[in-house]
Amino acid sequence: MFKKILIANRGEIACRVIKTARKMGIATVAVYSEADRDARHVEMADEAVCIGPAPSKESYLVMDRIIAACKETGAEAVHPGYGFLSENEEFARRLEEAGVVFIGPKHYSIARMGDKIESKKLAMEAGVNTIPGYNEAISGPDEAVEIARKIGYPVMIKASAGGGGKGLRVAYNDKEAHEGFASCVNEARNSFGDDRVFIEKFVVEPRHIEIQVLGDAQGNTVYLWERECSIQRRHQKVIEEAPSPFLDDATRKAMGEQAVALAKAVNYQSAGTVEFVVGADRSFYFLEMNTRLQVEHPVTEMITGLDLVELMIRVAAGEPLPFAQEDIRRDGWAMECRINAEDPFRGFLPSTGRLVKFQPPDESEGDVRVDTGVYEGGEISMFYDSMIAKLVVHGATRTQAIARMRAALNAFVIRGISCNIPFQAALMSHPRFISGHFNTGFIAEEFPKGFDATMVPYDHPAFLISVAAFIHRRYMDRAARVSGQLPGHERKVGDDWVVLKDGVQHLVRALPIDNGYLVHYEGEHYEIVSGWRLGEPIMHGVCNGEEFTLQLERHGMAYRLFHWGSQVDVNVLTSRAAELLALMPAKAAPDLSRFLMSPMPGLLREVAVAQGQEVKAGEKLAVIEAMKMENILRADQDCKVKKIVAAVGESLSVDQVIIEFE
Repeated sequence: MFKKILIANRGEIACRVIKTARKMGIATVAVYSEADRDARHVEMADEAVCIGPAPSKESYLVMDRIIAACKETGAEAVHPGYGFLSENEEFARRLEEAGVVFIGPKHYSIARMGDKIESKKLAMEAGVNTIPGYNEAISGPDEAVEIARKIGYPVMIKASAGGGGKGLRVAYNDKEAHEGFASCVNEARNSFGDDRVFIEKFVVEPRHIEIQVLGDAQGNTVYLWERECSIQRRHQKVIEEAPSPFLDDATRKAMGEQAVALAKAVNYQSAGTVEFVVGADRSFYFLEMNTRLQVEHPVTEMITGLDLVELMIRVAAGEPLPFAQEDIRRDGWAMECRINAEDPFRGFLPSTGRLVKFQPPDESEGDVRVDTGVYEGGEISMFYDSMIAKLVVHGATRTQAIARMRAALNAFVIRGISCNIPFQAALMSHPRFISGHFNTGFIAEEFPKGFDATMVPYDHPAFLISVAAFIHRRYMDRAARVSGQLPGHERKVGDDWVVLKDGVQHLVRALPIDNGYLVHYEGEHYEIVSGWRLGEPIMHGVCNGEEFTLQLERHGMAYRLFHWGSQVDVNVLTSRAAELLALMPAKAAPDLSRFLMSPMPGLLREVAVAQGQEVKAGEKLAVIEAMKMENILRADQDCKVKKIVAAVGESLSVDQVIIEFE
């Protein structure tokens, strides 16, 4: 077994590998960019080596520096994690030539299966059903349009070396094919150093289901069941679960055996994933093979009880698999929510900055697991992807797993940046998700205009109003006990309050009881008991005999409450204060229609218009790159450019002006 390994990655996956290596008694070496000098994976590793500036093209993607770090530290093997160089055939080969073991498949397997064009050809030769498409690299946007017409819209334009939603677009017409090709090429070149793009038919109402495979050097190959990955936004997975609520045992077995046959065809030695698109009739088609560990591997670990990272390390060290296909269990149900640094209330735009508060839910062996690479006070950088953490739960049934995930999301506190926890909570309570009847178009179909808290049906608004009264009364009671008050002039706290929500006044009465308050509202009473202390972001309590958990923020007399995906802003006032507030004139919002402002922090890659130019609604104005994704900004209406304010190559902050219109 290896004595020391290097992790050629960052973030949560680097931390994940370090944990298993530590359990196995293996020393670890972290590599880091200048932006990651204080990162969690650097602190966790036994040694750490800086390999360059913040951009991944100058650090995490530079093979020479990683190989040099191996020689400098004496690392015998390299685990690549996912992304970066994890599916790079040249990297695996060069490590082998340098006498360093690549903890992953052999370079020839990556070459054949890591390339999506070549892997599709191989699948066709092996008799595997494949989606109709054009399997050669496409030379330009005009050819892309011509091929798309022949296949028939809609089509999927895809980078050959792509992954994680990078270099992928769906086109429904010639214009989208032309623009989508250009964006895919740019994203593929920037993210993977390979700008080849191909096109295939986009299957309407598909399910994305993948099979986890594992092979060793002795020729043993098994499948570790499937993962349902159909809940996606912009082709990036949001929720994964195992098993799939859609497959029957016969289809599950057929897909697993086909995945194993494909892996054996290339002498696959490590953990890998064969992805399929599955139709409504349970017909399935080979999509691609990921020759690496997947982001969502924890759900497979939860239902099988296996440590995939440990198995990868043991296989790389030459050990055979310690089990056969019939020995692999499938126990209960597991789910994973990807917690990303993005603002669901602003079109899921990237969010960067400092984690002022980071408080994950309590972990419980076999029930709740949090994989993360960040810490409270750390920085979410614009240079890398948006993932903050992976929240994974396990239950005896799918219903129990959903309930456990909802509770864990309620208790996951992130402040300082925006994150998608409210959206994940809303998905977990959506009837269509709960039913298991969904496909990859679920989010686009259910949230066509984006997401906001008003879209989440909340069955008990009176509960949040009562909790707001509880919180405010506790603050006021504490303030009334301040020392140094003049005798006979002590501050008195009344029982009657007005909770102002969405401009509507709600009259409540909050009476003290033992360890809580009895709140009267609209003829009902809510007996709320809680040991919550002022300033805590999480409130655990009991309301009328039922336990609850919610999050809260306080800003003066205003409170923001988070519960079951809902975000509610309220003010709690005395009757007189509410009366006076109603007389205050509303301040008119400034007119910002004459400006194009950056909706996110990022790098201004392109300004597509010039000063004095007439622009039509829908035309491209600018392109911003953030977290390895290109974001095209378009004109909302016909206008004329008065002034270009920001320069190409400039790092933009949120709401920074890019263009001014007449």
